[in-house]
Amino acid sequence: MTDSATPAAVTTVLVANRGEIARRVFATCRRAGLGTVAVYSDPDEHSPHVHEADVAVRLPGASPSDTYLRGDRIVAAALAAGADAVHPGYGFLSENAEFAAQVIEAGLCWIGPTPETIARMGSKIEAKKIMAAAGVPVLLELEPDAVTAADLPVLVKASSGGGGRGMRVVRTLDELPAQLAAASREAGAAFGDPTVFCERYLEHGRHIEVQILADRHGTVWTLGERECSVQRRHQKVVEESPSPLVEATEGMRAALFDAARRAATAIGYEGAGTVEFLAPGPAGTGEFYFLEMNTRLQVEHPVTECTTGVDLVELQIDVASGGVLEPEPPLPSGHSIEVRLYAEDPAHDWQPQSGVLHRFAVPAATGEFAPLRAPGIRVDAGVVDGTEIGVHYDPMLAKVISWAPTRPVAARMLARAVADARLHGPMTNRDLLVRVLRHPAFLAGDTDTAFFDTHDLEVLAAPLADSTSERIGALVAALADAAANRESASVAQTLPSGWRNLPSSFQVKTYTSAREEHEIRYRLGRDGLVTDAVEHVRLLDHDPHRVILELDGLRREFAVARYGDVVHVDSSLGPVCLQTVPRFTDPAAVLPTGSLLAPMPGSVIRLGAAVGDTVTAGQPVLWLEAMKMEHTVTAPVTGTLTVLDVAVGTQVTVGSVLAVVTSDDAPAPPSTDSSTSEASSEHPRTPGAIS
Repeated sequence: MTDSATPAAVTTVLVANRGEIARRVFATCRRAGLGTVAVYSDPDEHSPHVHEADVAVRLPGASPSDTYLRGDRIVAAALAAGADAVHPGYGFLSENAEFAAQVIEAGLCWIGPTPETIARMGSKIEAKKIMAAAGVPVLLELEPDAVTAADLPVLVKASSGGGGRGMRVVRTLDELPAQLAAASREAGAAFGDPTVFCERYLEHGRHIEVQILADRHGTVWTLGERECSVQRRHQKVVEESPSPLVEATEGMRAALFDAARRAATAIGYEGAGTVEFLAPGPAGTGEFYFLEMNTRLQVEHPVTECTTGVDLVELQIDVASGGVLEPEPPLPSGHSIEVRLYAEDPAHDWQPQSGVLHRFAVPAATGEFAPLRAPGIRVDAGVVDGTEIGVHYDPMLAKVISWAPTRPVAARMLARAVADARLHGPMTNRDLLVRVLRHPAFLAGDTDTAFFDTHDLEVLAAPLADSTSERIGALVAALADAAANRESASVAQTLPSGWRNLPSSFQVKTYTSAREEHEIRYRLGRDGLVTDAVEHVRLLDHDPHRVILELDGLRREFAVARYGDVVHVDSSLGPVCLQTVPRFTDPAAVLPTGSLLAPMPGSVIRLGAAVGDTVTAGQPVLWLEAMKMEHTVTAPVTGTLTVLDVAVGTQVTVGSVLAVVTSDDAPAPPSTDSSTSEASSEHPRTPGAIS
């Protein structure tokens, strides 16, 4: 890239964002010798992006509406910190034309397209009209009030924003009003604009997008396409470049690139952006339709960087400074795949998780926040060991990316890297990601937006460690615990825990996993390990953090980490997370039958029943908002709602009592007071149903 005659000088960049994308932009700035400024909300005070910036400015408050969505505060922060440029990242204000204008009016360099361009593409409804006039194929908009049975199924979409928020698939006319209302509420909460519309829903669509980069001098690059068809809740989970569909469909790449250039030219685009298309699937016909244009950097931009070798953030800064692109873009090579690692439970409606991430490590990583120069693994993370995963923001922890000369190798490398990651803390979607990357349909390139429905989400989300491996993990946890007790003992330091001159009874430890309970009986004596928990096992070595076993003649090593009563065991058999069961149960830790507990932290936004109402199992009782998504909490049993401990606006923590549904066959609780209910409890405290 060459410089124009009078480029604007950028010396210090404020990133109007948080987490992973803020760290990503800072990494490029450091390589380029630029200063960095972070902004942070109160919950993000100890976030890695805050500590990595040269200067950090507090945005008082916790919610996005008080912090990262306050353009006036961010501009003031940039001026106070001496920044001369603002990079918006993605999400929050990245596609807000008013914010872009505020930045420019303050005399700062805006690293993005013009406010006018953002405004024109900010409304999906208006954007489709512009694209249709430019000759780009589009799916026609349907007025919600005019949808008929012949149009079904339809997709309700937010006119502003993205990321799956404000989107609903509707298959019957009866459910359309409620889904329109829910999508509108969600869009309003996430983007400040409740406008929604409908379009025909392609059941087995392939999500294809083209990365563009344009300078202010008329040059438009198309930097390859990406396929992002594996999605949950209309949000991408696995992304790759190049697209298997496009690779297999003659002439499709040229047509996509032509449509993307038409789109950019039609609005005088400047900077990095993405033109998104939906192709009918699963087979390739070459047909595709314009979805939307993202006037910002995409979450999945690393796969383009790895296949082209360019630093898109560096190019964004250069273009915003007035730089001139070379006439032709670099040619892509090899294959890159990215997976998004979320703190969520895929098997239970993708409910977000929170808590302390005690350990985050990807041993296979060869780089971070930069294009890979050789086959390897890149990790772009917003977290480090000890990061607190809160409830105010998206639950994405990191992106793990592979690059290799061929797609099969890239998939194999990435699956192994993710499987071997040390993730100790809240539940993640790691097991799902590994199973997708190893699935025969994915390896064959046979993916579409219904991938999880087609291939059974419950099977894909199953733990990598099977029941036998879990039981081995429980034995390992018991042996590591015995070693820890031995080290902490004040006497008999040289004797194994449980050693006696004569054979003694088994020691017993009990652990639970998400799948089942494991009671481990073992004895350590002069003849080594004796146990009925696992067959054909021999203990070779053990300490509090490492256990080596011989299983069926094969030597296996296990890493053990304990955080309170939670034990993580990592090995080639798969990661295992166990909860230590205490020998004696605390009566306060159990609750009455029919208790409805908060499955996640969040805010109550609607109630579906009142005390005294008869409800059926699975009926919505209330709705929670967590991380800008609505979650329906349902009755665990059929009966009468006898206790309702929350109201609209109540902030709840995971595991807190929301309500009690008394079955028709069970006596009512003696009191609505939670302490009384717990004292007469029958069942352990576990989160309730969610849909």
